[in-house]
Amino acid sequence: MIIAVDFDGTIVEHRYPKIGKEIPFALMTLRKLQEEGHRLILWTYRSGKELEDAIQFCESGGVEFYAVNRNYPEEEFDGSVSRKILADLYIDDRNFGGLPDWGVMYREIQKM
Repeated sequence: MIIAVDFDGTIVEHRYPKIGKEIPFALMTLRKLQEEGHRLILWTYRSGKELEDAIQFCESGGVEFYAVNRNYPEEEFDGSVSRKILADLYIDDRNFGGLPDWGVMYREIQKM
């Protein structure tokens, strides 16, 4: 599956523009999903230095995203197309019902 993952409030606690503490098991779960062949896209409001900080944080935890704020690495965002990311699943703390525990999310993804 292609899984789009938010950063602030999802991988780390909200502390924008700083990097909050990791939400328990977020990076571990994302690494496991990658090992299982899922394609992860970082889908975040961050840009510039704040975005680079988020990418570095994830990479230092062993998570390298297939793409960042785009559908595939080579995609050029020019404003003439929607910025919505095409994914099979979106993980975001702002979804209806809030963010479940990462263990719960992992078990549910395994059922898909």
